Amino acid sequence: MQRRDFLKVVGGVGVVAVAPSLIEGRLYAEDGTLYTSYKKVQLSDAEGKPLLASQLDKEVNYVFNYPYAGTSCMLIALPHPTEKNVKLTSEDGVQYIWKGGVGKERNIVAFSSICPHQLTHINKSDTFISYLKTGGKTMGCTKSMPCHDKGEVIVCGSHLSVYDPKKGAKVLGGPAPQPLASIVLEHHDDDTLWAVGVLGPDKFHEFFRAFKPELKEQYGGKRKAKKLVKDKAPTVTLAEFTKDIIRY
Repeated sequence: MQRRDFLKVVGGVGVVAVAPSLIEGRLYAEDGTLYTSYKKVQLSDAEGKPLLASQLDKEVNYVFNYPYAGTSCMLIALPHPTEKNVKLTSEDGVQYIWKGGVGKERNIVAFSSICPHQLTHINKSDTFISYLKTGGKTMGCTKSMPCHDKGEVIVCGSHLSVYDPKKGAKVLGGPAPQPLASIVLEHHDDDTLWAVGVLGPDKFHEFFRAFKPELKEQYGGKRKAKKLVKDKAPTVTLAEFTKDIIRY
């Protein structure tokens, strides 16, 4: 599907109204769309079997790598349905629309783990960014914030940026200049989950430049880390993926 055909389908409202996997390339449209398609990849368990949406435990941090072999993402089944058609704004002022969660309850979301502030991310050695479940406390949520003592937010412990996963990882507090990039998911009739693209501005290029030693140690080098994920993306819990989970 070409850009002009896509714009005809959405009717100028900025909401992806067709299956994202049918869209090719990158869209920077005046109507608020900011979307990049990548390989359509099925989420699987550690043994390579298809991961089913109904198998996900709610409020558990899951991790898979996408769209590159060295870029980690978080997958969360939230306790409640997400909001729909949330308007978000990038660091440079471009607006785009996040459609909402997928699955029968519309509560399953996925985001790149790279914090747009200073590129903190989920890695195999230690992790400062993660989802905080219901009732969890964080120094990032002050008494004046709606998330205070309520949890259900993503927190980057490096500098206490707080994101609302129910609203497309919209920034609630802290120094982050824009939301986390959203990994666009498709939920099929057989209950399988597929990653098909990235919505919102990503930090992939800055990430690859900044973490060459880490990429060499954990993925065998920058070139291997930059390979696009194909076919399947093994998905495990955060506790299985990283050695140390750090929260504040």
